[in-house]
Amino acid sequence: MRTKTLLGLAVLAAGAVTAVAQSNVYSLNVVGYINVTVPGVAGLGGFALIANQLNTTNNNINNVLLGNGNMPVGSQFFKYAGGGYTSTTWDDLAVPAQWDNNTILLNPGEGGFFHNGSTGGQTMTNTFVGEVLQGNLTNTFPGNNLFAIISSMVPQQGTATGDLKLGVTPGTPPEAGDQLSVYNAGYSVRTYDDLIPGWDNGDVNGPTILVGQSFFHHAAPGSANPRRWIRNFTVQ
Repeated sequence: MRTKTLLGLAVLAAGAVTAVAQSNVYSLNVVGYINVTVPGVAGLGGFALIANQLNTTNNNINNVLLGNGNMPVGSQFFKYAGGGYTSTTWDDLAVPAQWDNNTILLNPGEGGFFHNGSTGGQTMTNTFVGEVLQGNLTNTFPGNNLFAIISSMVPQQGTATGDLKLGVTPGTPPEAGDQLSVYNAGYSVRTYDDLIPGWDNGDVNGPTILVGQSFFHHAAPGSANPRRWIRNFTVQ
């Protein structure tokens, strides 16, 4: 998956500033867009773990993941929840064409597998449009040997526990044995070692997560504590 941030955040925020009457309190609503490109694989179609990191009034998959009007036939989306996947398939015969399971949400902080149905090797690009979440943000996912597909709640590229503050104060730090699995045409797995402290294989701050990318988190066995990814984020 190739992702490219096309957010002129400060520029796109123009006209979105509101003031509370007779006060010095201002609200800055920053909107933008992100292009997420999923490669195709001839004869097979391509897979990527994707994320929507811009909030809208309705983050239903039929509102946020439409392939810019050119969704390849046979495309599928898989959202992982509670030990299994909820899936949906692109129905090009519907009027208008849409995903056949309209119950799936793709909120900031969530993610899932996108299968590019193109068997000719063509890429698929989806443009996510919406508001950048700001302030105190908390993404909660399970502990005790459970898996979750998660993403940053804001469109920012960086190392997982360095730039993106996964498991860093004011949240709870990763626990020994927690794992991150990043998918780029195959999995790259990192395990948290509290003796370093940091992730193994030389990635002390964890793997680099791209804008528009989600990844698997596997909580270490034996700890029922939910994991909380807490950010205090403001667009400068």
